[in-house]
Amino acid sequence: MPRAHLARRIVLSVVVLVVVALVALTILAVSTVRRPFPETTGELEVEGLTGRVTVSRDARGVPTIVADTANDLFRAQGYVSAQDRFFEMDLRRHITAGRLSELVGEGGIETDRVIRTMGWRRVAEQELPRLAPETRQYLQAYADGVNAYIRQAESPADLALEYQVLDWSVPGYRVEPWTPVDSLAWLKAMAWDLKADYEDELARARLSRGGRTSQKQIELLYPPYPFDRNQPILSEEDWRPRAADAQQAASAVPTSLLKEGQSAFEAAAAAVAAIPTLIGEGDGVGSNSWVVAGDRTTTGKPLLANDPHLALGIPSVWTQVNLQCRTVSAECPFQVSGFSFSGLPGVVIGHNAKVAWGFTNLGADVTDFYLEQVSGETYLRDGSQVPLETRRETIKVAGGTDVEIVVRSTVHGPVLSDAVPAIAESGDQTAVRGVAQSNRYAVSLAWTALTPTRTADAIFALNTATGWDDFRDAASLFAVPAQNLVYADTDGHIGYQTPGLFPIRRSATPGAVPGSWPAPGWDSQWDWRGFVEFDDLPYVLDPTEGFIVTANQAVTSSQRPFLTAVWDYGFRAERIRTLLAGSAKVSPERMSQIQGDSRNTFAPVLVEHLLGVEVDDFTAQAQLLLRDWDGSQPADKTRDSASAAYYNAVWKHLLEYTFDELPPDMAASGGSRWMLVLEQLLKDPKNAWWDDKTTPGVTEGSGEILKRALVDARLDLARKLGKVPATWRWGRLHQLNLEHRVLGTESAPEFVRDIFNRGGIELGGGNGIVNATSWDASSSGYEVTAGPSMRMVVDLADLDRSLWVNATGQSGHAYNPHYADQIDAWAANEQFPWPFTLEAAASAAENDLTLVPPGQPTG
Repeated sequence: MPRAHLARRIVLSVVVLVVVALVALTILAVSTVRRPFPETTGELEVEGLTGRVTVSRDARGVPTIVADTANDLFRAQGYVSAQDRFFEMDLRRHITAGRLSELVGEGGIETDRVIRTMGWRRVAEQELPRLAPETRQYLQAYADGVNAYIRQAESPADLALEYQVLDWSVPGYRVEPWTPVDSLAWLKAMAWDLKADYEDELARARLSRGGRTSQKQIELLYPPYPFDRNQPILSEEDWRPRAADAQQAASAVPTSLLKEGQSAFEAAAAAVAAIPTLIGEGDGVGSNSWVVAGDRTTTGKPLLANDPHLALGIPSVWTQVNLQCRTVSAECPFQVSGFSFSGLPGVVIGHNAKVAWGFTNLGADVTDFYLEQVSGETYLRDGSQVPLETRRETIKVAGGTDVEIVVRSTVHGPVLSDAVPAIAESGDQTAVRGVAQSNRYAVSLAWTALTPTRTADAIFALNTATGWDDFRDAASLFAVPAQNLVYADTDGHIGYQTPGLFPIRRSATPGAVPGSWPAPGWDSQWDWRGFVEFDDLPYVLDPTEGFIVTANQAVTSSQRPFLTAVWDYGFRAERIRTLLAGSAKVSPERMSQIQGDSRNTFAPVLVEHLLGVEVDDFTAQAQLLLRDWDGSQPADKTRDSASAAYYNAVWKHLLEYTFDELPPDMAASGGSRWMLVLEQLLKDPKNAWWDDKTTPGVTEGSGEILKRALVDARLDLARKLGKVPATWRWGRLHQLNLEHRVLGTESAPEFVRDIFNRGGIELGGGNGIVNATSWDASSSGYEVTAGPSMRMVVDLADLDRSLWVNATGQSGHAYNPHYADQIDAWAANEQFPWPFTLEAAASAAENDLTLVPPGQPTG
């Protein structure tokens, strides 16, 4: 099922009764809307505090929290997080625990089935006792702060307006206390969205069905990384493999069995699609981050930039916070500021007094699907039938009947193809070489995030790192999701580290890309053989080039160790490198300008071919826009913007006509991979992918398809933007609509959507562009689907001169002044001052709140 429909299904069960809310909402008083807004001045008693904690908020409501002890610091962070974002936190924990149905009713059942099958929360429960004692203390202190806030509320409506709206359809909801496991389970959601290859692995298997698409044609859709033109993160001079290649490439399940197990692959794909996108998936999800050494900057110290590209909704996935121990000591070592997730203590991306760091998604291949031969309650394993592990789970449904499920697992992991019953039941009998078999095929999932790890320890270790060695020690704990980490410090050093768990795969068939096809679960030689040692993962300190760029491109040109084959193809990274290399000295302002760069560096490749196509006079009026166009894609009223509008319309139609044979859920999305695919096909004008299979007896080549795309794009934009091409504007097509995850979809009444959503935001940029406002070329329009979820520039010469901006705002409460107050600046690629030191934070404060232990005298 397309992901766009998932959110609609989540609220499907509440729609009928929510309509009743229309009348009630029209008479909501201002006091009702403001009821859950946080108190930001005066004094409040908070259970569990041992001393006074100050919370000062700046003009955008961003809190600086100052405490005497670490436990009080995180207890206060939990309290403040709940003040600003409790519904978001509650929704996340219901999703990650497979308990969405308890909050929204029957619309959450399918999501709950899949997440319970994978057991995200079960793994988080296993992780908690493995963490360092101080990490457990911080998680508990954070939970205590959240619970202190919950207990002050007389009803859920005191915590968030969403509860009042949902109460009309799912009455009687009770808010449960927050626990440390609720925080840890969110790390599983992060890991799920930020891994790679799992959908491509299933797609390859499904495309092979019935031999309709040859393996050669399938592989054309997955081109190798273009090392000859787009550089990896680390050069061979910076890093060479330190270990012998202990992993050979894993080849595919035999083609005959790929065909025979198709119903299981379809079921597994449906299960994957049933999981809501929590922070973003697909081509648009990635990030830019780069760091520049002091001898190349105007400040004389390093500069570090980061803008993670994730799904965009409201509120933003990120929350901003400044955490300060009043006196920094071994017992209270925190002086850290940056971006975190609501529900998770500490800072995920940011800086402390000595060190700054940023993340980009590595796209690690950390999942494998195994085709299993199942008979009854056993499965085939090295010639013997062995028992499946089973457990029963009960999904409670608000306003409905409980649902019982049975979760089955093999040695590789949970049987994911069981999770969607209607599809799973269709595969009970499979014919092998024409003979009916008693075996039923199933698909299990091996995934590094289902192994208990210590990633939570890594967050606090990063927060307190004082140098490169501390930073690497922290990175060694960061198991999932595997990322690219960039580093800078006030002593002038810059660096890069790959952290994470990377499976070692072995087989007898070298040459193929590891993990690119499902593996035969019945043969143990295909099992993972452990994980790559941390010291064998790529890293560099102070490279000779003087800067490091990570934009989801390949890490190194080596396959040792194997990290993934699903890179971004490097157009963004190479553009950033070009802009940095072209600046004699890079200023903080220049770093921010680069984040907003809108040049499509692939466009000239396609435009050269498009200009060579003869078209009618009406189409030629638009085709002229492509002459002398440099590929810039601004949103405004300029010729470049008109050119961008037409180019992207042509691109959209070209992908549709070229890859018309692909199933809708595998359609060409238009990201950097498809740019490489089209570039290769343009060199082969008679390739079978050009042929339109809906025209029997006619075999089209590239010329016919390019012309059709030019003509139909002209007609399409004439209808959408007017008949005069010079008046077209990319921003009119390429807009962002920020939707609330539960009450902002089309399934909710329009009046309700208007309360929570914000939209019509015109943006420049696009796919494969530094300003990565991605859109899905296979959809009906050009709407933004993912983008820079925040932007930051850290100035290591003066941390108080650093800059940051969030995509929406600090608050999760609709109509709060800080619900959407950063959107305009974010859309214009503007950033705000980022006060860090106690003096700077005090100077920027507009509201001051003091949290005190119960019974302590005021004043």
